[in-house]
Amino acid sequence: MEILVKAGGLFNIALVIFHLSFWRLFNWRDELKSISFLNSAIMQVLNISLTLVFAIFACISFVHTEELLSTPLGNSLLALMALFWLARSIQQIIFFGLRPPLSRMFLLIFITGFALYAIPAITVLRSAD
Repeated sequence: MEILVKAGGLFNIALVIFHLSFWRLFNWRDELKSISFLNSAIMQVLNISLTLVFAIFACISFVHTEELLSTPLGNSLLALMALFWLARSIQQIIFFGLRPPLSRMFLLIFITGFALYAIPAITVLRSAD
C-alpha cells in the first residue's frame, strides 16, 4: 500500500507541473484577454489554488505515508483524496464528454488518481474490521 500512496505523490507532482504550464500550453496571456477581467482572474486563481492542492497531496503522500495508512486521520485523508479524484473523473464526463480521445485519456488519468488512493483507503478500512 505504501507504493500506491507514494505513486499517488508522483501522480500529483506530475499534475503540479502540468497545471503550472497552463499559461504556455493554452496561451493564456492572449486567450484570457477575450473574457472579462473577473473571469480571467478567477480561472488563474483557481488554477494556482488547485496546483497548491496537488502539491499538498504530494507532500502528504511522501512525508506522511505511514500515518495515512495507520491512523484514523490518515485513513480519512486517503478516502478524501480518492473522493477528489473520483469527483474530477465525473466532472470530466459531464463537462468534456467522452467523444474526444483526449477526454477519454484524461478520464483514465483521473480514474488512476482515484485508484491510487482508493485502494489503500479500502484496504485499510477492511483490515480495521
